Amino acid sequence: MAKRWRIHPHDADRIAQLARSADVPPVVAQLLLCRGISCPKVAQEFLAPKLTGLRPPEELPGVPLATEILGQAIRDKKKIVVYGDYDVDGMTATSLLWQCLRLLGADASYYVPHRLDEGYGLHREALEKLADEGAQVVVTVDCGVASVAEADVAAALGLQLIITDHHETAAELPRAAAIVHPRLPGSAYPFGGLCGAGVAFKLAWALCQQASGAKRVSEPMRNFLLEAVGMAALGTIADVVPLVDENRVLVTHGLLSLKERRGMGLAALFQVTGLDKQSRIDCDHVGFTLAPRLNAAGRLGQARLGVELLTTSSPDRATELAQYIHQLNESRQTLERSVYLAANKQAQEDFDPVNDAALVLAGRGWHPGVIGIVAGRLAEKLHRPVVLLSLDEVGGRPAQGSARSVAGFNLHEGLASCAHHFESFGGHAAAAGLKIAEAKIDAFRADFCEYVSTSIQQAERVAELWIDAEAPLSAFNAKVVEQLERLSPFGQGNPRPLLCASDVTLEEPPRRIGGGGRHLSLRVAQHGARMRAVYFGGGDDEEKLAAHQGSFSIAFRPVINEFNGRRNVELQLSDWRVKADV
Repeated sequence: MAKRWRIHPHDADRIAQLARSADVPPVVAQLLLCRGISCPKVAQEFLAPKLTGLRPPEELPGVPLATEILGQAIRDKKKIVVYGDYDVDGMTATSLLWQCLRLLGADASYYVPHRLDEGYGLHREALEKLADEGAQVVVTVDCGVASVAEADVAAALGLQLIITDHHETAAELPRAAAIVHPRLPGSAYPFGGLCGAGVAFKLAWALCQQASGAKRVSEPMRNFLLEAVGMAALGTIADVVPLVDENRVLVTHGLLSLKERRGMGLAALFQVTGLDKQSRIDCDHVGFTLAPRLNAAGRLGQARLGVELLTTSSPDRATELAQYIHQLNESRQTLERSVYLAANKQAQEDFDPVNDAALVLAGRGWHPGVIGIVAGRLAEKLHRPVVLLSLDEVGGRPAQGSARSVAGFNLHEGLASCAHHFESFGGHAAAAGLKIAEAKIDAFRADFCEYVSTSIQQAERVAELWIDAEAPLSAFNAKVVEQLERLSPFGQGNPRPLLCASDVTLEEPPRRIGGGGRHLSLRVAQHGARMRAVYFGGGDDEEKLAAHQGSFSIAFRPVINEFNGRRNVELQLSDWRVKADV
């Protein structure tokens, strides 16, 4: 669907003033102002975040009590189980907390639920199994804060339950020995955007301080924490939480850790994917290369292998797991293409772009491990909240659903308004999961779409591109793009700079690339400047672009592409149009 372009105003005097006072190039000053940063001190802190910018771990709600309980459990030789989740955030949180406990001498193991058989969160049957196997303390990561009934089960089984999570809380908090959460009701922690791995890192840090008997930890624990920062960064980027405040610190230093201190399993995955040849590691490498492969393991019911990869100390096992997970990702891509084609066809047949505020699509046999990805692609394409439901092949089990939102709509609140239709649901403002009886889907669809229609007005159902500036293609050489990189790490809350240019022409017909021809490769020109561009997700525009005669405008992000030791500037297209709607 067509997007509305919004170009940030250009104030030459303010740009020059900030450039002088913060000692940065004018292009960097302009981009800082676009992000609402005008104070020189704040600008310097933003451009060079320090590890000291992380708040002390004991300030995170619940950490002091959880640290005390776990410390005593370690001293008493109690059997501790880290109960994780099957996405990258859950895998990394599980891995770093389990490794920390083992480093401190704990009798610790981990449990990751099977995505397809068990689904998200704490489960009665799993807790009963862990108790039968001798577990005494269960500490969740990236899940549990909405598991009120399951917490009661844990108490009845004699399990000491510690919950660490970052998802939305329910109306009632579970009765646990301790709850660690950056937005715990009644607390006032200044940054609520930590992901599960970020929360687990803070707890691991506090445990290391407790074991060291000081704020300054011992050398082995310091080395562990520096490697764990990389694990936390991996989970933070993969979970698409805002890369501001503490997350910006974690990711900035975590990317360096992934480059210099990565464990054996990640080193093998780097080698399989070719990332070991990169001179630097950035968020795109994590978000588009590492995270999809680890997520593929979880989506296809093999999350435990992902945790094993992240924690193994065997070179042979690391190589074996990295290769297998790489192959799983290829299977995931095939499944995703199949579900996308079916869901997109259903959307084209059923979707009214004028009147429909949301989509609820259902298909029998759609693989539940990939419907979240497809829901995200459709939500971005149609700029509507999308719920995809995988119907059981024989109708004997509830449908499994994944939902993705758009800017300005709180998905968790929307689903909560329809909670009477579900067997279970959970998540946060941007993404959620649910289970629903097939017979209730039509009623849910009607109620959900009605709720969304009252929350997102007609005029708001158009995606907006906030463009930092208009500039000629000739302005983007390697030096300028390296200056733009000073604002990295880029991601949610701090997107890579988006520019636009007009009077652009095609040098040759666009060509489809990538699995299923999902993307486009183009050669564009403007007033003698020629550049390669890649339009990710733009494969469906091939015929329209090829048939267009004359010039057009593009919105793009300039990047430096490294290949075979060569570094070239190329463009990542976000949108194109004959006449920009500004």
